[in-house]
Amino acid sequence: MFIAKEIQTAAYLFASILFILSLGGLSSQESAKRGVLYGIVGMIVAIIATVLGEGVSGQVYIIVAIAIASAIGLMLARKVEMTAMPQLVAILHSFVGLAAVLVGFGSYLDPHTHTLTGAAHSIHLWEVFIGVFIGAITFTGSIIAWGKLEGKVRSKALMYPGRHAVNIVLMITCVVLGVLYAQQEGTGGMLHLGIMTAIACFIGIMLVMAIGGGDMPVVVSMLNSYSGWAASAAGFMLGNDLLIVTGALVGSSGAILSIHMCHAMNRSFFSVILGGFGNAPASKGEAKVIEGEVTALNHEEVAGLLKEAKSVVIVPGYGMAVAKAQYPIYDMVQYMRKAGKNVRFAIHPVAGRLPGHMNVLLAEANVPYDIVMEMDEINDDMPDTDVVMVIGANDVVNPSAKDDPASSIYGMPVIEAWKAEKVIIMKRSMSAGYSGEDNPLFYKSNSEMLYGDAKDSVEKILSFLKA
Repeated sequence: MFIAKEIQTAAYLFASILFILSLGGLSSQESAKRGVLYGIVGMIVAIIATVLGEGVSGQVYIIVAIAIASAIGLMLARKVEMTAMPQLVAILHSFVGLAAVLVGFGSYLDPHTHTLTGAAHSIHLWEVFIGVFIGAITFTGSIIAWGKLEGKVRSKALMYPGRHAVNIVLMITCVVLGVLYAQQEGTGGMLHLGIMTAIACFIGIMLVMAIGGGDMPVVVSMLNSYSGWAASAAGFMLGNDLLIVTGALVGSSGAILSIHMCHAMNRSFFSVILGGFGNAPASKGEAKVIEGEVTALNHEEVAGLLKEAKSVVIVPGYGMAVAKAQYPIYDMVQYMRKAGKNVRFAIHPVAGRLPGHMNVLLAEANVPYDIVMEMDEINDDMPDTDVVMVIGANDVVNPSAKDDPASSIYGMPVIEAWKAEKVIIMKRSMSAGYSGEDNPLFYKSNSEMLYGDAKDSVEKILSFLKA
């Protein structure tokens, strides 16, 4: 059973509209579920229209493969914790890159493609070459990103003298290989294509290895963009209009998100693409000496401060995700709001390990959207805030970003928690954040530490509040 070309085109157009609506829905928490639903329906329409399209054979094998992959996807979705979601996203990007590479080799070896002549043949050859190049970088870069997020690859940036020069030489080598590859008859350029793939894989590894610390959310976002362009390139190779459109949507939206995140971290967008951004010293000079003494409170004392406070701001971070503390936090917030207190959340754009990581966790705990504020919305209110609770966050509230030019995160916009009357920092220990920078906030006179597991601590505070 096949569907006519006209019906397939109409189905592709309908699916494209659904994908656009899906991206639009994901722009806000209120419409996110609807956006996901649009995306699911659009993908189902796209798959059916492709599998039943003219010229497609082996539908039984395709359907079996889809069923197996879907079962694996469902198992992973149920098994993977929210704390591991960034790693899952990163490794899924690698699959897209690998698919683009395999499609490129398959398209180049396909005898039908070599019946093309003139400009059409040259264009197809370069489609394959560029698609494989982008896919190979995405494949290995995503694997390294997964390794860094999973803790299997060191998070510290891999720096060596002349790394940018090496990358430029490798890029020039790939261009030369591309010219030689395009001049070959038949499949004679297979060797050149293979060598370029190996070089591109190495470039992908070194680009992401050169990025470390708290910059991984931007890396994941950029790899998302790369995977979109890789999919779009695969669409050109396969002559599939929907894949071209979908890949372009993912690639462009990922790039736009990366630009916003780079702005939020005071980073250069182009330096992200080149790799190793933010690792050079922000400026010359010695690191600022941290002054003050660290003091700590117990749970009962924290509850006493919250009882007296009229305005409370909660700054969540990756530690909240690890402890799964969002649920007792929601209960504590509900209790304080019923007591007439103004309680809000302050979300930094790169809190956690993934763009929107904290927003998803809070939405999972049914925290009302209207009390979840972005960094730019909440910073002006900090001087009028009685208590700020920093739960598992570190780099996003580090004053060094504002006043220590020698710090690696200097210039990065942060949540100015230290301007509140009182700051309570909930952490397991005094360890540094993902960037490796010490946090002077811990030593300020208006700051107090509350050591322990975030979930356990919040539950104890709530019990004292109710008492």
